[in-house]
Amino acid sequence: MNTFSMQTETDRIIIRPYKAQDYQTWLTSYENRFPSQHKYDEGRIDMNICTNLWFDQLVTNHQKMALDDDVYVFGIFRKEDHAHLGVIDFSTLVRDDFQWARIGYTLHNQFWKKGYGSEAVRAAIELAFGQLNYHRIEAHINLDNTASITLAERAGMEFECVRKGFIFENDEWTDHLIYYINAQN
Repeated sequence: MNTFSMQTETDRIIIRPYKAQDYQTWLTSYENRFPSQHKYDEGRIDMNICTNLWFDQLVTNHQKMALDDDVYVFGIFRKEDHAHLGVIDFSTLVRDDFQWARIGYTLHNQFWKKGYGSEAVRAAIELAFGQLNYHRIEAHINLDNTASITLAERAGMEFECVRKGFIFENDEWTDHLIYYINAQN
């Protein structure tokens, strides 16, 4: 199978696709999460099903989605100790004359309030424009998710609108804030 390999880095972090050998650092960061800090923070998660074999299959699935230009999943790793800080993904919405994607991001709560989130999202957006050739990237954010709103704004994204009944979650169609950023022409 072909593999998708692409990365970017800042002074403190590396953003790249997962590799099979990331399993232990990935698992450790999930196991060391603090309890949930707010309703959009999963906090501690039961990781019992997440075996090494399960993770290998996850990495293979991520590779397939990237090679199909559907979803690109990147781990965020701290340079100094290779700790897994979180994940960023881009879902291709439309290519053709749009080159449009959605960004998702999660930072493990034990790494919050250190600037890693906005640093990672800014770097990943540059990667998405420069290497994935997107022109427009959107974040779809729940109306009351102030942490995600703050992160999008710190990463340089701008509020565009509220899309009514936009995403089906918790058994209902929910409104979402749309934050966006376009590639510089």
